[in-house]
Amino acid sequence: MNSFIERRAARASLFFAKHPLALATLAMVALSASGLTSVKAQTAPRSDGALPSVTVTGNPLGATDLIAPAESYTGATLLFRSKSTLGETLDGTPGVSSSYFGPNSSRPIIRGLDGDRVRILQNSGSSVDASGLSNDHAVPSDPISMERIEVLRGPGALMYGGSAVGGVVNVMDNRIPLERVFDASGGLSGKLNLEAASGNGERSAAALLETGTDRMALHVDAFNRRSDDVSVPVRLACTKPGSPAVARAICNSSAQNQGAAVGGTLFFDHARLGASFSSFRSDYGTVAEDAVTIGMRSDRAALEWDIDQLPGWFRSVKLRASQTDYQHTEFEDGEPGTVFKNTGHDIRLVAHHAKLGPWEGVLGLQSEDGRFSADGAEAFAPYSHSTQTALFAFEELPLAWGRISLGARMEAVEVTSSGNPQVARFVSASRSFKPHSVALGVLWNARADWQLTSNLAYTERAPKDYELFANGPHLATNAYEVGNSQFGVEQSTNLDLGLKWKRGANSFQLSAFANQFNNYASQHATGLLRDTEGNGADGLGVTDDGNGLSVESGSSAGVLPEYVYTQVGARFTGLEASGKLRLLDAGQTLDLELRGDWVRAVQTASGEALPRIAPLRVGASLVWAQGPWGARLDANHVAASTDGLVGQMPGAAYTLVNASVNYRQQMGATTALWFARLDNAGDVLAYSATSILTQTAPGKAPLPGRSVKLGLQLVF
Repeated sequence: MNSFIERRAARASLFFAKHPLALATLAMVALSASGLTSVKAQTAPRSDGALPSVTVTGNPLGATDLIAPAESYTGATLLFRSKSTLGETLDGTPGVSSSYFGPNSSRPIIRGLDGDRVRILQNSGSSVDASGLSNDHAVPSDPISMERIEVLRGPGALMYGGSAVGGVVNVMDNRIPLERVFDASGGLSGKLNLEAASGNGERSAAALLETGTDRMALHVDAFNRRSDDVSVPVRLACTKPGSPAVARAICNSSAQNQGAAVGGTLFFDHARLGASFSSFRSDYGTVAEDAVTIGMRSDRAALEWDIDQLPGWFRSVKLRASQTDYQHTEFEDGEPGTVFKNTGHDIRLVAHHAKLGPWEGVLGLQSEDGRFSADGAEAFAPYSHSTQTALFAFEELPLAWGRISLGARMEAVEVTSSGNPQVARFVSASRSFKPHSVALGVLWNARADWQLTSNLAYTERAPKDYELFANGPHLATNAYEVGNSQFGVEQSTNLDLGLKWKRGANSFQLSAFANQFNNYASQHATGLLRDTEGNGADGLGVTDDGNGLSVESGSSAGVLPEYVYTQVGARFTGLEASGKLRLLDAGQTLDLELRGDWVRAVQTASGEALPRIAPLRVGASLVWAQGPWGARLDANHVAASTDGLVGQMPGAAYTLVNASVNYRQQMGATTALWFARLDNAGDVLAYSATSILTQTAPGKAPLPGRSVKLGLQLVF
């Protein structure tokens, strides 16, 4: 891994040369060490090396009983469910599915909403990439490097903008340490993860070291994951050079992910100042096209500054800032093709004000700036520059029976297309929007064991650059995509009702939601066909087969059905439920966990179902523990997918069975956690109803077959 770290160091030097503010940030942290004052009492580290298991994304005041439905994964729980992508890691959480563009690229889908309606954050800051632009663009983050993942279901637009109308996924990595873990004499702690799997030949390793004193903390981590083509229960054809013509594997699904990071924090009497630099690189096959691979890199610098116990009107202030340089290059037969770039920064300032009577709350300012470009044959969107400035407020009123929350957000968004000097069909244009959002939440502690919640929100989302200005061939989705520069803001009214019960080790929670969109931005086939230059395909020997797919004859290759972004009325409704029942508690424990969700999404004018919505899902798990041993048996059933646009393939029902066992061993100051996981024990052939590949490349990318993963985590 040394050569990789050396390459990352060289790239870091180039990054800081291009972004002097990032260099100044790290220099400020280093030089400030000489001015440190006395510090607060130290906080002891957890025995498993994980961050405190508390969800913080959904409430800026730090309340643990959230009004909005949320989940948090950390420690061993996250380790045992971790997959190669963020979307697959979270898939199966009630209300959360995955876009599944093969094993290397997937984003979370929350309550039927995907893409830029689900906000992915990194340590509560913006994650700049191009994963919302296309399903084959991976999120530049590997679950093996994550310390905690927080999932907020429902509109998080008040805190994070209209792109969070579906929900928020916050990835926490502690690269800027949050708290002191050593006393004045200093110390060293670390973690090592080693994993290997049979289904795709995966070999992965991740190492983390942290050191410091009661005045400072330093963090270094690095990881490497390699995998081969993923095994499946059916024989598939493959035209990739060097691969078998037919094999029980998804063609072109191998990957290699590498990353490294360095960060540090200085602790003062009532303040914390930290910074980090991280680099991520992924080389992976895009399963839609046998000969196409993707090389992706992302370099990110981040700053965090917290001050508390302030006198006067503000009690505390938190500043988060980041700068990201992202690039995604598509290679065909090893030759570079289309190059996507996205650079941007995010600045977020949140101030916790003194109480106004019984009210407590925060005021916030957020600014984002992004520049996108695409060059090559698949440049279906022009160069663009997007800016967003927002003011927001969140207030809570504690009451004897619970609490009430109020929030509001105002934004100014500008999206500018500067065309593309190499593509004549792109135009230069600019649009400005002023979205606003408001929300009301209520939490009622009906009894000691029962809690009721309700959320009502009105949210506006400004359209993205590609929704406005796209005009080109997108082979990953088998479509010629056309934007609509006349779009207005997307408006939605969202209602969420929740019921929670907890008594000892037993618990139950139920959520029901309804989202009504006045002008939901959706892609629709026009029935027309275009070649890759944008010309009409009439007379080229190509017709539409009635299912949105082109039928070619003669020499008319490269003809695609036209899909146009259109704003339509839409309604999303659904239910989510989960619970745990303690069956045995006598020297050993045995729990039964139940979960399920259902989403229905339709166009309100026609009643026609929207595409790629997860069908009914139910699951059950038996979880056993005794002393250092633990085991788990899961069964997850996905109903047949019968809803969808006319001409789409229905999806068959399937049930997947998984199992795992783990053993925790104490070896002096080191804790060893051994585990084994069996996925898809029945080697069931299944296809994801939420994956666009199921429609654009039928049969090409089933879910992975039977696989055994072995792992070891050492914490010291």
